Amino acid sequence: MVWSGSWVAERLGVRLDGDQRLRELLGMALRRNPKRAHLLVSNVLGKHVPQSPALIHGTGVELGERVRELLGADVRRAVILGYAETATGLGHSVADGVREAPYLHSTRRPVAGVARAGGFEEAHSHATSHLLLPEDPALLAGDGPLVLVDDEFSTGNTVLNTIRALHARYPRTWYVVVALVDMRSAADQGRLAAFAEEIGARVDLVTLAAGTVELPDGVLEKGQALVAAHEAAPDGAGGPGSGSRAAPVTVELDWPAGVPDGGRHGFTHDHRTRLEAALPAMADAVAAELGGARRILVLGFEELMYAPLRLAEQLERTVGVGGGAGADVRFSTTTRSPVLAVDDPGYAIRSRLVFPAHDTAAYPDGDGSTGERYAYNVAGGGFDAVVAVVDSLADSPELHAPDGLLAQLAAHVPRVVLAVVPSYVPEPSHVPEPQLVLEPSYVPERQDPVMLPEPLRGPAFSSYAADEVGWLLQDLSAVELEAPTEEREEAIQSGGAHYAESLPVEYQPDERYQQLFMAALDTSAARIARAVGTVTETVLAERSPRPVLVSLARAGTPVGVLMRRWAQQRHGLDLPHYAISIVRGRGIDTNAIRWLAEHHDPADVVFVDGWTGKGAITRELADALAPFAGFNPDIAVLADPGGCVRTYGTREDFLIPSACLNSTVSGLISRTVLRSDLVGPHDFHGAKYYRELAGADVSAHFLDTVAGRFEDVTDAVDTEVKELLAADRAPTWEGWAAVERISEAYGIHDVNLVKPGVGETTRVLLRRVPWKILAQRGAGSDLDHVRLLAEQRGVPVEEVDGLPYSCVGLIHPQYTRGATGADGKAVAGQ
Repeated sequence: MVWSGSWVAERLGVRLDGDQRLRELLGMALRRNPKRAHLLVSNVLGKHVPQSPALIHGTGVELGERVRELLGADVRRAVILGYAETATGLGHSVADGVREAPYLHSTRRPVAGVARAGGFEEAHSHATSHLLLPEDPALLAGDGPLVLVDDEFSTGNTVLNTIRALHARYPRTWYVVVALVDMRSAADQGRLAAFAEEIGARVDLVTLAAGTVELPDGVLEKGQALVAAHEAAPDGAGGPGSGSRAAPVTVELDWPAGVPDGGRHGFTHDHRTRLEAALPAMADAVAAELGGARRILVLGFEELMYAPLRLAEQLERTVGVGGGAGADVRFSTTTRSPVLAVDDPGYAIRSRLVFPAHDTAAYPDGDGSTGERYAYNVAGGGFDAVVAVVDSLADSPELHAPDGLLAQLAAHVPRVVLAVVPSYVPEPSHVPEPQLVLEPSYVPERQDPVMLPEPLRGPAFSSYAADEVGWLLQDLSAVELEAPTEEREEAIQSGGAHYAESLPVEYQPDERYQQLFMAALDTSAARIARAVGTVTETVLAERSPRPVLVSLARAGTPVGVLMRRWAQQRHGLDLPHYAISIVRGRGIDTNAIRWLAEHHDPADVVFVDGWTGKGAITRELADALAPFAGFNPDIAVLADPGGCVRTYGTREDFLIPSACLNSTVSGLISRTVLRSDLVGPHDFHGAKYYRELAGADVSAHFLDTVAGRFEDVTDAVDTEVKELLAADRAPTWEGWAAVERISEAYGIHDVNLVKPGVGETTRVLLRRVPWKILAQRGAGSDLDHVRLLAEQRGVPVEEVDGLPYSCVGLIHPQYTRGATGADGKAVAGQ
């Protein structure tokens, strides 16, 4: 039997590797998409490929039974969430396997008077806006396991960002991600465990099969050319057909009262019980209108997958082989997603019917209601009857129009039966829940017409000169945001607050510490200048001849200024430089990304930071930029002791004096702030300008001292860059592995409380509640300021052998439940 992905594989060189079952579950097709040409097409989802309804439902139930076994006694506290439109029926079927758990799926259809409990943008989708509209807000507010169901787990961006956002508001201890296939790349394999550690919860993955898609160079261009060539031809388009165009027959369904048409607003065990009881009578009513058809397709409608699927399954029992009539019953669903059709047995989408949207009444503002809709593999499928199942809002004039879905079906299938499920409207919520925004995305064709402000510049904001950096931030200088360190630490570790919702009190160094800073700067200026030159020359050689430098505020900002100065002094380039906010666990400032995309070519943007520790922000940036076309998430850093990036000045863990201080070496700007009462949907993240600290400001002195050594290191930089460009600089992630070992060895069990490297250790001593400092035995003057700060705060410094960093700061796990020391005893403060 020909595999339905062979046509794409042969022409594009795409390889599907993995479990033996993978090719049974998936075929491939092509679509027009600026990021990805190929499309994995499921054979058991009930969306694009007509399939036995018993197989479709049974596959989801099988996954649900695995989830039920995994959850054990916690199954009665679980809630299941599916994704519109593709996974709504799969999510329902998983819920059937779990049995007791209520179900909710995201929806693109608003309901007047019903409060939004959430919403998110899915940038890779053709219909990007999703809503969460539970009739009972407690579905999302509980603390039991949350099971999230999607058809495919590849990068996992949508699912993981949904969990991250929900967890910030309704924290849980357990999440289960369910998908038909696990298609993560090797680079994405470790993200799930790292993500679980980041949010402090258990995250499991349940799938039927696993594999990878290998893409050769130039696959996108080849795919686009193939799509263009075949779209110009009528092959597989579905044509006008040769059917009789007999008038559709409408069948009355005795739909059980009080049962929702789907899971848009919640579907409970009671709803399932009542639907099961009503299915035989409804299937008998449909069977009476089929006229003895032998090959029957039940066609669901976009998000409305489950009710038609269960009706099809019951019909299969009634008129199929099991029912004695011997008919072949299949199920699939209409969709919003445009896919190329090619009439070839080695291609997953053999034919395509195109018709106008027909649920316009559900969208009073018109948004989301217009455009083409599609039904795949119906024309030419050999069906002699099709049962189209829609809800009452979609039983519209457009449905019955000469170019509507029913007419398109009648042109290809002799008998068309229409079944209408009453649209379910829940009781309006009287106390609207605040909207929870999940996975904010920049989608150019849907962007708001709101004008974003221009970047802030010195001297009005920061002590840097106006041309050194533009801050894509809002000024919160007038807001009281500082909190005592111990109070912040308790709130952060207990989950009561995020670290970006407040600021630590600015550390004011005494004279002895200031002298250490000056001595360190004098000693290391040439070393820093060499690293600045190396990373800048690497960027110019590999990334763009005229890059747009975008530093991650605030540690990256002095580095970005120095890189700009190097490019100007060495090459006469006047590079744009901006600073934006990225927040661990919350992502990047999407309005800042939108501003950059409107003013510069995203391909020229190079993100800049000071150093890497274990690589958390490196991963955060990659996740945050996934929805944004054209931006390269590969970050450029001065020092990469963690082995997390491929563009760096050095991989040695040495003292960068700008890490010794806070705002007084960073243009008098605070770290960034993200709090819902201060940062609105069209605002940049915030920060403060500490004008009152001008007397202690050494920002300009730091820059001038390092830049003053540029000429001394040019020859060394040229030699080093030549060697680096020829070397294998792939990230090794040694830092992350080391942090995991240290976390376990010291009984912390939370990598977020382990801060590796001299820069991160300094931050721990200045901003957090340090527990102890691990120092490489024999480390020299690079750690003088660390030893002084530790002495001032009464923190022990433990010298160890074999440490891959100069030092590591351990945050006190006093607020972390169950934390134990290296001896297995409870840590002080529990």
